[in-house]
Amino acid sequence: MRVFNYSEARQNFASILNMATEEDVIITKKDGSRFKIVPLTKNERKSPFDVPGIKSKVTTNEILDVIREARELS
Repeated sequence: MRVFNYSEARQNFASILNMATEEDVIITKKDGSRFKIVPLTKNERKSPFDVPGIKSKVTTNEILDVIREARELS
């Protein structure tokens, strides 16, 4: 992830847009607000449910047991 202040981003806007296709780019302003540049492609049809997975040693049965226990408590 690369972070630029507003002035740097304004002066190097074209190269920062190119950079955003390869990595996350954040632009910060003096007031502390932050913006992320996200490239959009034509025909990009990602589902909002298309999230990256996580690696864990927890089994499906263990997850289901925790859910059952939580439901019993409520």
